[in-house]
Amino acid sequence: MCTMGSEDDFPSAADCFYTSHYCEENVWKLCELISQKKSDFLDHCHCVFVSNDSKVTPLWHQKVGSGDDFFVAWDYHVFLVCKSAPFIKVYDFDTTLGFPVSFSDYMEKAIGLETNMVPKYRRFFRVIPASEYLKYFSSDRRHMKKANGDWLKPPPPYDPIQSNGILYHHSLNQSTILMSLYL
Repeated sequence: MCTMGSEDDFPSAADCFYTSHYCEENVWKLCELISQKKSDFLDHCHCVFVSNDSKVTPLWHQKVGSGDDFFVAWDYHVFLVCKSAPFIKVYDFDTTLGFPVSFSDYMEKAIGLETNMVPKYRRFFRVIPASEYLKYFSSDRRHMKKANGDWLKPPPPYDPIQSNGILYHHSLNQSTILMSLYL
């Protein structure tokens, strides 16, 4: 279980629930912790889903990535962005850049530019207030199962998150909300 740490009253990544390939749940658990320990700060945080219609979303500096730049193509990815003047930080459990990392470093190194990117790999960003994400996100984890019912990757040790039933990641591909919130 995460406990709020001393630096900015945020936990270290090592103190948090983390399950590889379950980024949306890892971020939800972090939001839950913030709401319990520092609820007023939750209003300064946003969950960011990144994906595209082809479900081949390029990101760099990811722990499961390969090569010198730790490149991986996820079907989607989720991270938390928190603004505490004058700093904007990204909390991504899967990045090699640190936890947290500055927003500008994350955008430059993990997201990168799309100028020369093949159009089918261009990403959509859905920015959701952390309080709404915490209130509405649910997952039955069916997207992590093979057709025969076996897990693609082992699930977290806790029961699936059941809030008020909105599955944000299932409707992401219809979203073209850009990450202009912090730019």
